[in-house]
Amino acid sequence: MNKTTFKISKMDCPSEENLIRMKLEGHSNIEHLEFDIPNRQLTVFHHDNIEGIETAIHDLKLGDTLLSTETIDPSDPNNNFKIDADSSHKKDAEQRKLLWIVLVINFAFFIIEMSTGLISRSMGLVADSLDMLADSFVYGISLFAVGGTVIKKKRIARIAGYFQITLAILGFLEVLRRFFGNEQLPDFSTMIVISILALIANSICLYLLQKSKSKEEAHMQASMIFTSNDVIINLGVIVAGVLVNWLHSSTPDLIIGSIVFALVIQGAFRILKLSK
Repeated sequence: MNKTTFKISKMDCPSEENLIRMKLEGHSNIEHLEFDIPNRQLTVFHHDNIEGIETAIHDLKLGDTLLSTETIDPSDPNNNFKIDADSSHKKDAEQRKLLWIVLVINFAFFIIEMSTGLISRSMGLVADSLDMLADSFVYGISLFAVGGTVIKKKRIARIAGYFQITLAILGFLEVLRRFFGNEQLPDFSTMIVISILALIANSICLYLLQKSKSKEEAHMQASMIFTSNDVIINLGVIVAGVLVNWLHSSTPDLIIGSIVFALVIQGAFRILKLSK
């Protein structure tokens, strides 16, 4: 048995963990995966060589670096990572329930932020809503394709990725239209209030997902939920709202909107990697 550890610099929330799990699902030589989100590390217990696994991880463009590879003795209690069938089924049921919860929360805030973003004329909120939708896609792929074939999962990932890219491109075009047009200022108070609520929602999602890990996995207790890109985006929209009010200009809102749309497209390409 081999034990290989990767540094994944862009793995800062369960969304990236789900992407990696789905990407590596077809590799029969993998025995177990251990994720340490706070330290952005992935440990792979596997047979044979690591080349195919390393290539699959690299395809996701999450900033991977191979740290170490060593041969271990599976009979050593310190390397006992196997889970009995009953425990595995119980854990799967728990994670399926939590996936439903975070999916509903993310999709609900997609609707809330999209509608309030359009009403308040804030591209920051509209962009953030698409980021929530992107997370919904990741959790949805994990949930609806559970037990399904690899082909089914790839088909869902392809549809989700292209849909996400289409929405982000439309968002960019709207940013350009507003930049060169004579638009009213966004409602900064709505931007700030809704973003604070989204910040709380993202924190709850991360907490629930991290809580689902078994107690012996150290990263469950150590995970820092505020390292998520989603939280940074929420803070960015809040700052943009303050600047809109202070500068009496819509430019800060358009800038944060453009940044988030770029992140949404980047995330869409990661999802599309799963369809190959």
